[in-house]
Amino acid sequence: MPSVIIAVRHGQSASNAAFDEASATGAAVDLGEPDHGTPLSPLGRRQAGELGRRLAAGGAPEVVWCSPYLRAVQTWELAAAELDAAPEFRLEARLRDREMGALSGMNLAAIRERFPEEAEAMLARRYSYRAPEGESMPDVADRVREVLADLRAECAGRQVLIVAHDAVVLMVKHVIEGIPLDRLDPFLPVRNASVSVWRGTRPEVFNDAGHLENVTF
Repeated sequence: MPSVIIAVRHGQSASNAAFDEASATGAAVDLGEPDHGTPLSPLGRRQAGELGRRLAAGGAPEVVWCSPYLRAVQTWELAAAELDAAPEFRLEARLRDREMGALSGMNLAAIRERFPEEAEAMLARRYSYRAPEGESMPDVADRVREVLADLRAECAGRQVLIVAHDAVVLMVKHVIEGIPLDRLDPFLPVRNASVSVWRGTRPEVFNDAGHLENVTF
């Protein structure tokens, strides 16, 4: 088992910024582009730098497993620039964000406009909902469970950093701590560039963003 697992969500992405702006007015947003190529916003880049400074101050990881999505890779690259030494690095496809299939790139308002039945099902089924051609949260949990099993086998006694997405970080908590899916709501939302830490299987902190207090637009 890794001695420490640190899981972080990527910094604010361009799509996060667009969705946040639309939420104030209820506007529909359909990005119309592949989710994996969404970059960090300017704020997200600053958040990633602060994340790196926190990691440098609190004990840098020995191993990094990162989602292949651009926003996660950029987060790690900017954070890594703040570290004295480069840890072992691996792109891990199983740490990708939850796949939303036909609904990818749309906020809830856009889904309601184009796929009202899917919007209704999403709100009713919550964690068990699977978008057309997409994934449910249990599907993501299955991927995360495989990753954690591999970390136990390959990184015993080492400090590991996972750079991924809100769904992945939440499923890490679900798998490690055995919290039922229907009891995870109090831990939402997982914030951009937040830090969650487990020492062995013992949780130390979850969704902490204290290092971002002075990072603003």
